[in-house]
Amino acid sequence: MLHRPCLLLVLFSFFSTFVIADQDVERQIAQHLDAQLDESTVLLKQLVNINSGTMNFAGVKQVGMLLKHQYDALGFTTQWLDGAEFDRAGHLVATHESISHPNAAKILLIGHLDTVFAKDDDFQTITELANNRIAGPGITDMKGGDVIMLAALQALQKQGLLQQLNIKVVMTGDEESSGRPLSLSKQAIIDAAIWADIALGFEDGDSNIATAVTSRRGSVNWTLTVKGKPAHSSQIFTDENGDGAIFEAARILNEFRVQLRHEKLLTFNPGLIAGGTRVTQQGDKSNYGVFGKTNVIAKDTLVKGGIRAVSPEQLEQAKAMMQTIVSQNLRHTSAILEFQPGYPPMAQTPANLNLLALYSRVSEDLGYGIITAVDPRNAGAADISFAASHVDMSLDGLGLMGSGGHTKDEVADMSSLAKNMKKAAILIYRLSQ
Repeated sequence: MLHRPCLLLVLFSFFSTFVIADQDVERQIAQHLDAQLDESTVLLKQLVNINSGTMNFAGVKQVGMLLKHQYDALGFTTQWLDGAEFDRAGHLVATHESISHPNAAKILLIGHLDTVFAKDDDFQTITELANNRIAGPGITDMKGGDVIMLAALQALQKQGLLQQLNIKVVMTGDEESSGRPLSLSKQAIIDAAIWADIALGFEDGDSNIATAVTSRRGSVNWTLTVKGKPAHSSQIFTDENGDGAIFEAARILNEFRVQLRHEKLLTFNPGLIAGGTRVTQQGDKSNYGVFGKTNVIAKDTLVKGGIRAVSPEQLEQAKAMMQTIVSQNLRHTSAILEFQPGYPPMAQTPANLNLLALYSRVSEDLGYGIITAVDPRNAGAADISFAASHVDMSLDGLGLMGSGGHTKDEVADMSSLAKNMKKAAILIYRLSQ
């Protein structure tokens, strides 16, 4: 989707020639970020020490309000979007639109406030380790990225450059466990992306400072419901009674495996199966009760799974193949395959690769080396996927690097904090030129 076709042409020309912006300005940006590194580190520790597990609404909002105060101080127009309609805490949106440069590129910066660590988790606060490392819940995923975003904008403001930027920051409160319906919980990102030309995400990617994300696979869940004709097991496979629900489910799953397993970058997985005379849900959607007997042909089978595709086209093709397989029922059986709304793919595009090339050039100019694209198999779904199809170009994985994300061994490599703050600030500066 091109908001201003000429913008994309200009940026392609810019990327192809690698015009270098004012080196003195960039040097001053880098110097300022070095000077404010301690302040940024203090803020990061403060954020990490606030539990903001997705369902800890008070904690998520507390993190949001702390960051809101920082954006207010930068002169952004800020808004807390309450998440009651989608059963989550809410989102923080901060906007800066240039009066002097209204036609400059519109850049969307994406982060999130929540973590995977619940309010009662025993992993709650930071621990400083040797070799410039810090352990803490959500430090890389992704409070470190939130701090990098903010620090980059603070450095640009210090140099008087913020006034020529059109920036919108969206930090969601439900990236780790999305609220439902997605049409409401992701509306803030989609609306911002429709406004924007370029989207930058500050997740940690594959936690390799030499990579960034130009493509993410989407993630969609599916449910297979199979019905058979109950009868005495001695009569299975007869014309009158057929093959039963469990054998039909087995046929379908095996055909999924045979026909789809070789599709490049497509993965699918049945994560839950329950079958017998009766299948009933118990408690949440991951618990089911089953009743059945070895001498009765199975009447019901339920399978729940997920599928990840690298592009919208690949996802639709896979869905069509799966539906065809499901429709070819064994005798006296029926099956329904339903797909739930999920994270769309962030498709690989030439424009994304050009944006990566610019980011890599920034890194090289700073002396940090080349940046290459993450293998989509190593990049899970993220909020930027909801923005990618609405902007001209997008790039993710610009956050704080480390290891052990989503585990009690989550550790940040703090040497990457200053580096990625500088890379982000100078990337935004060059995009503004």
